[in-house]
Amino acid sequence: MTETILTNAIIVAPEEAFPGTLVLRGGSIAEVARGRSAAPGAIDLEGDLLIPGVVDVHTDNLERQVQPREQARWPSRSAMLAHDAQCAVAGVTTVLDALCVGIVGFEQERTQTFREAVVDLDALAAAGVLKSEHFLHLRCELPASDMRDLFEPVCRHPALRMVSLMDHTPGTGQYADLDHYRAMRRKEGFAAEEVERSLAGRIEQRARMRGPNRDFVLAAVAATGIALASHDDRTEAEVAEHAALGIRISEFPVTLAAASAARAHGMQVIAGAPNVVRGGSHSGNVAVADLIAAATVDALASDYVPASLVEAAFIAAASIGLARAFAMITAAPAAMAGLDDRGALRPGLRGDLARIHQHRGLAVLRETWRAGRRIA
Repeated sequence: MTETILTNAIIVAPEEAFPGTLVLRGGSIAEVARGRSAAPGAIDLEGDLLIPGVVDVHTDNLERQVQPREQARWPSRSAMLAHDAQCAVAGVTTVLDALCVGIVGFEQERTQTFREAVVDLDALAAAGVLKSEHFLHLRCELPASDMRDLFEPVCRHPALRMVSLMDHTPGTGQYADLDHYRAMRRKEGFAAEEVERSLAGRIEQRARMRGPNRDFVLAAVAATGIALASHDDRTEAEVAEHAALGIRISEFPVTLAAASAARAHGMQVIAGAPNVVRGGSHSGNVAVADLIAAATVDALASDYVPASLVEAAFIAAASIGLARAFAMITAAPAAMAGLDDRGALRPGLRGDLARIHQHRGLAVLRETWRAGRRIA
């Protein structure tokens, strides 16, 4: 059985970070110890951080590879491999690919991405060519008329780990500011009249479809163990409504009041790592740094930039410490996804690791291991 000894590292364990040594044996962590190893063949990590492999519970990065430019669609399997490689070099060993199920508005090509991604994931995972391990996170757009027909065939997929209840209707959630929404669509090249027609149609469609579709999704995942999340919660009333439905995760709350209410209702909170790296929201919502300072964040997700996770945790560590900061991208998201075999540097868990070098205040990924095998 292959043994790898990694020494002279800062071990970022669940409770604390300390100088130490980690031994990989086969695909698992065999030993974690304080101090430096004198064993022949031990690999000197030169004081770099050694963290568990990152677990990303929500990334849309595949969509960016499928459509790198507005009118340029990339072949789906090539896009999946490019997405997978970006995750691996970002230290992400477990990926929940967030795919849109049901479309409203201007983004019809997302249905093609969803259909192809499920097929590609099955084929490429079975072939053993993916560096990271990929699961599914289905983003069910509740006002969409096609959501049920798209969701039903995959709601029992073995790779499905999370379902989120989406509502991107302008005037709610992330797009509560209608003037901002109109300006965004006009900037994308849509005529004002076209934007207004779409806006009126979406509001009417939401009134008809949201409730029945939500009931359908809740019934489909009941008693399955699949994690269920609300999305873009804005008000305390919205959070209370979702908590009453048995939803235990609030994903990307857009206000501090919503995040605090989620915690008060015993819900866990996922926030966006790019928000931390950029220093605030790109759409005018709450700064995640403020949510972290208020102790209302359990996990970070990359949303659209895989590399943002390690950088965001590194930034947060300055205020909340290494162990707590990196738990937000390892232990906490692993637990949310029901993956109890990873997420911490502990003997017996899977050998998913990432090595981080600190360079002038930046976190630089040097190496990534998945199940004891180096993948980046």
